[in-house]
Amino acid sequence: MKLLLALYFFILAIIQMGLLFGIYHYYRSQNTVRPNVYWLTSLATSAFALAIFGGGIVVIDDISRPEFNFTIGNTLFYVAAVLQALFCQSLNREVGRRVRLTLGISVFLFLLIFECLRNHSTFEIRTAFMCVLAGLFYVWQILEIRIKRKSLPSNQLIYLQYASSAELFFAIGRLAIILFGAMSIKQVEQIPQILILFTIAQLIMNTLSYIAIGSYWAEQIAFSGFKSSQENQEIRGLLKERETLIASLLKANKTASTGALSAAIAHELNQPLGASSLNIQFLQKKLADGQLNPVLEKEILDTLLSDNQRAAEIIRSLRSIFSDEKVGASQIDLAGLIDTVLNIAKPEIVAKSIQIALSVEPQLMIQANRGEIQQVLLNLINNAIQALVTSTHAVKRLTIEARHIEGGVLLTVADNGDGIPEASQKHLFELLSSTKSSGMGLGLWLCSHIITRHGGSIAFEPNTGGGAKFIVKLPEVVES
Repeated sequence: MKLLLALYFFILAIIQMGLLFGIYHYYRSQNTVRPNVYWLTSLATSAFALAIFGGGIVVIDDISRPEFNFTIGNTLFYVAAVLQALFCQSLNREVGRRVRLTLGISVFLFLLIFECLRNHSTFEIRTAFMCVLAGLFYVWQILEIRIKRKSLPSNQLIYLQYASSAELFFAIGRLAIILFGAMSIKQVEQIPQILILFTIAQLIMNTLSYIAIGSYWAEQIAFSGFKSSQENQEIRGLLKERETLIASLLKANKTASTGALSAAIAHELNQPLGASSLNIQFLQKKLADGQLNPVLEKEILDTLLSDNQRAAEIIRSLRSIFSDEKVGASQIDLAGLIDTVLNIAKPEIVAKSIQIALSVEPQLMIQANRGEIQQVLLNLINNAIQALVTSTHAVKRLTIEARHIEGGVLLTVADNGDGIPEASQKHLFELLSSTKSSGMGLGLWLCSHIITRHGGSIAFEPNTGGGAKFIVKLPEVVES
């Protein structure tokens, strides 16, 4: 009888320990949902309690006066019940420090009370005491599970509620058998078969409740994985929309940045085109009069070729600015890029009597998207021109410097205009933040976005002697 009963306890202990190790390794292999510490600790404690009980039953002689190991085993069962109840509460709300402290003290009190009962009471009283306490915890668990099920329907929570209800049923049944039994039990062989059956059934239901909790967390992992997949798809969609929006802003900003220069550019194009028209008319007249000689013919043709090349260069520069082609990163000579942008802005600079101070070191090679870095240069130069147009200074100066620094290239675009108000300086690179009444607040934000995407940085500081200075740092080309 004792060996068979001990075997039941050992089998249940092995099952719960196997469940514990399986769950531990399963959750260790993923990072989405972590198992509740109350549940895992309760499962481990229950498995140890079953093992202690199994070993104690083998060697016990007088069940009315068991050894101290039964106090340890029952205390572990109590701790397991406490932790399982705390797990159920944690499903609905955070377990407060006061609750944890109160139940921690109750464990110590239980140890003292049960040890007193072990020495001074009977098997029946100890069993009734354990059944009452277990019943109270089962009721607590069932109430917490019902609350959780209202907010989160789950089949596994239904199974857990059924298992806890079955535990409560068998605990009440054990209590009834003890209360209505007339026999005083002192030997294991004297324990009624029905009481053993209800005890083993209660422990089996307890094991099933742990399995239900494990299945609940597996269900949460599956739900979390599905939710993460949906969120990843949404994030990918948002990123795609973001890139589309930024591309649209880049295109719109190109037009806005060159809009202020369009009149001067048209004037600059009219000059070579007008000169070509006059030279063609003059050539036609000479041909009609028969007065064209080889020397005059060469002179007129050279002038036409020069004017045509001048117009073509302007158009070529404009095409590079407004091109919609998606060009990847390549090695670019920053000095040449600055010259290209200045060719676009030069008519406006000349028309507004702005002096250019240019200091650019040769061989400033960067790895970048040519069109995007052109936009940055055009934005900064255009902003400086607009600041100088409204400036009251007699001498208007635009300073562009570019040089090698450790690990990259340093570019500065500065003007000696009226500067930027201190209140606006902190928000210069924010989206939709503009210091100009007609501005949309896109230019500097896009500059920051482009430079950051290229692994660089952009900053503002007041220019020495007045005005604004923008400092751009870009990484150098790494030789492979």
